Amino acid sequence: MLFSSNIFLFYFLPVVLILYYLLRFNTPAKNGLLLIASLFFYAWGEPKFVLVMLFSIFINYVLALFADRSRKTGKSGKLVITIAVILNIGLLFIFKYLDFMLRNINEVTGKNLPLTNLALPIGISFFTFQALSYVIDVYRGDGEVQKNPFYVALYIAFFPQLIAGPIVRYETIDEQIRNRKETWDMFCVGTCRFLAGLGKKVLLSNNFAIVADHIFDSYQGGSCPLSLAWLGSVAYTLQILYDFSGYSDMAIGLGLMFGFKFEENFNYPYISRSIGEFWRRWHISLGTWFKEYIYFPLGGSRSGNMDKTLRNMLVVWLFTGIWHGAEWTFLVWGLLNYAALVFERFTDFEKRQGHNVLKWVYTMFLVNLGWVIFRAENLVYAGNFIKCMFGFGGAGIWSDYTWMYLKEYGIFFLAGAIFCLPIGRRMNYLIVKDKVSHRLMDVLYPVLMMGVFLICITYLVKGSYNPFIYFNF
Repeated sequence: MLFSSNIFLFYFLPVVLILYYLLRFNTPAKNGLLLIASLFFYAWGEPKFVLVMLFSIFINYVLALFADRSRKTGKSGKLVITIAVILNIGLLFIFKYLDFMLRNINEVTGKNLPLTNLALPIGISFFTFQALSYVIDVYRGDGEVQKNPFYVALYIAFFPQLIAGPIVRYETIDEQIRNRKETWDMFCVGTCRFLAGLGKKVLLSNNFAIVADHIFDSYQGGSCPLSLAWLGSVAYTLQILYDFSGYSDMAIGLGLMFGFKFEENFNYPYISRSIGEFWRRWHISLGTWFKEYIYFPLGGSRSGNMDKTLRNMLVVWLFTGIWHGAEWTFLVWGLLNYAALVFERFTDFEKRQGHNVLKWVYTMFLVNLGWVIFRAENLVYAGNFIKCMFGFGGAGIWSDYTWMYLKEYGIFFLAGAIFCLPIGRRMNYLIVKDKVSHRLMDVLYPVLMMGVFLICITYLVKGSYNPFIYFNF
């Protein structure tokens, strides 16, 4: 079920909200409602995959109990953590990577091993990492074990952040699950945040998707004019930002509507002046997860040994690429980011003063190039498209289609470029300082958000193109 779907907006969400606020003074009842609603939400597309999620909830609930017992009795819990990693990553491997491995074995050896053709459960990468972090935190003593299985189930299955994050650590919402208070202010802020995310998704990302998909899908042979290739790459660069940050905004807004506060997942990543800064601003919860559970346990950069630091970085970026998908393009994309970060570390790139515009151009060039590899179906396609971006596709520089797309979607490209900047945050700061403007915006902002909502509904009702990129992960 998509957040940006009529069934969610006009049936599922209103019914859950009404029932929730009827039960708001009874915490066990409202948590039970949210758990049932979350399982129903996940089962809407493919009911059988609820069993996969329930299995994940059960094994991680039990393993956390064993990890807690081992820690309190002074016994080593490494066996428990080993089992947790094997079961969680094994489950992810079977659904996401097994066929990829079998295909490559067949290609290398000439064998004909049968593929499983298992469908990928939506959001399995997200809820697997979230569940695994819970067991590890209990083992480390960074969080308390939860003996109520229904609370663990709600933590893993909670529908706002279930299928595309942000990845939430249990200790950050433990108290909120057991004892939270909903307020009218939280609900209003959450509603506006949800509508802002919906606008990003429906009005911006979906329109960029039309341009990007038409260009990428039409020129797989590598004969795309230079201007059109760059337009397609920029369209996808904007699409993936507003697709994923829009989803995160909707997830955070929904959480607030139910009394939960999630951490931010994006912080204007396209204003970054280095790849390092970009990854501190993009998909913050995933970057934090890799640092906390892979990079730091390997030693991080604490040893002072550059070889070990580079090894640890390489491991993290191999995992980052692989996490995003079972294709060589994702691995190469991860290695591209690794190479850029190594370059920046050796040259003290971020500490160098001045040249901010050139630093931004360098960063966005690499980010854009990386997204082309990320978007491509395979490395050959990626190579052909990048070749066209540098004028080696044999199709010239200009295309009438470039002008056609700019005329039809120019307003969306302009809006996409503007909202990449922290203009809204700056305006909010100025408005808060001025009491008259602040009171005026208290009235105008909800009206503006309702206008965004109505425009989004017109797009959804007429059945506009509505893909979600991160559902693939």
